[in-house]
Amino acid sequence: MKLTVVGGGSTYTPELVDGFARLRDTLPVEELVLVDPAADRLELVGGLARRIFARQGHAGRVVTTSDLDTAVDGADAVLLQLRVGGQAARQQDETWPLECGCVGQETTGAGGLAKALRTVPVVLDIAERVRRSNPDAWIIDFTNPVGIVTRALLRAGHRAVGLCNVAIGLQRRFAARLGTDPAGLHLDHVGLNHLTWETAVRRGGPDGEDVLPALLRDHGDAIAADLRLPRAVLDRLGVVPSYYLRYYYAHDEVVRDMRTKPSRAAEVAGMERRLLDLYADPALDEKPALLAERGGAYYSEAAVDLAAALLRGAGSPYQVVNARNGSTLPFLPEDAVIEVQAAVGPKGASPLPVPRVDPLFAGLMANVTAYEDLALEAALHGSRERVFRALLAHPLIGQYEYAERLTGQLLAHNREYLTWA
Repeated sequence: MKLTVVGGGSTYTPELVDGFARLRDTLPVEELVLVDPAADRLELVGGLARRIFARQGHAGRVVTTSDLDTAVDGADAVLLQLRVGGQAARQQDETWPLECGCVGQETTGAGGLAKALRTVPVVLDIAERVRRSNPDAWIIDFTNPVGIVTRALLRAGHRAVGLCNVAIGLQRRFAARLGTDPAGLHLDHVGLNHLTWETAVRRGGPDGEDVLPALLRDHGDAIAADLRLPRAVLDRLGVVPSYYLRYYYAHDEVVRDMRTKPSRAAEVAGMERRLLDLYADPALDEKPALLAERGGAYYSEAAVDLAAALLRGAGSPYQVVNARNGSTLPFLPEDAVIEVQAAVGPKGASPLPVPRVDPLFAGLMANVTAYEDLALEAALHGSRERVFRALLAHPLIGQYEYAERLTGQLLAHNREYLTWA
């Protein structure tokens, strides 16, 4: 089995490699190819990857290359974890929207749109190369904004599933608070990527006992603290929102925080420098503790589970993924990409039935889905007017004066990545 990681020079990658090494019985990788144009980073990460495999007694081969076509040739699955423009572009995404009093964030709002415009054409080019090499290969997308990128891949007819680590992270935290095995907890997870709610937490599977009311009663303060939301908000909602919902539920508070604190991009850039220094140590043969602060917790477990299900029919029978809506959520278009529990196997991901969604959540989902549709049109076809329409539609922006100013700033900061600008 050959797996290729596009963006293999990312400081995330040792987290993924650690999962491949530990869970080799679930996903027996014979060749792991890390591809990245940043040769210096790639060699540091690749060296650590080989040492992790050796420490764990994994017989697989780790290959590094900057040649994409060679990397994807004959791959059974390709994982996408790229960042077009690197941390420098992320820093811009997180700062210029604040000038209009809007959230500066790399996956939602104006910054998220900028990232989508830079990313979608690059990902579609990669996917076409994968299809030429092996039309049966699966593409697993971890590249943000996952919902828009996965929708682009599916619209172009690629065998693709989107992946996010929010659900598995919440599952692990809930299990720790309940003192139980995470594998025994099934989340009723519904929404769009980075716009989700846990509407039930079930023991034993989709039909199990819902322990969410008890979880909120006994651990509501701690859960609220993790989400940086007031406990009263959780009590009134009766569900656990993703921490990304804070951008919507506490928008002005978030903007005030962002204006007075270092950006997440600046923090991550400093952390990456320290991580790369660690990776350069030839004695290091395991992922360092610092990596847990980088983000992407449990990404490896989720990625292994998903790849094993798609390639071997192994892994967990139900997984939270980003997949085509179809008729699952009737208030959204069939071609929308939703993030829900799905039955995953060699034929792909089939969303499980979802109970009626509260209009409080369904309305926001419908609004953001409309934005994502406009954002994808802008990413595929360009034009200042399409960018403006997407920004005007986004619930975190929504005013024509802001949308016009942000359109100008987005284009000014991203001209080198947008061939039509």
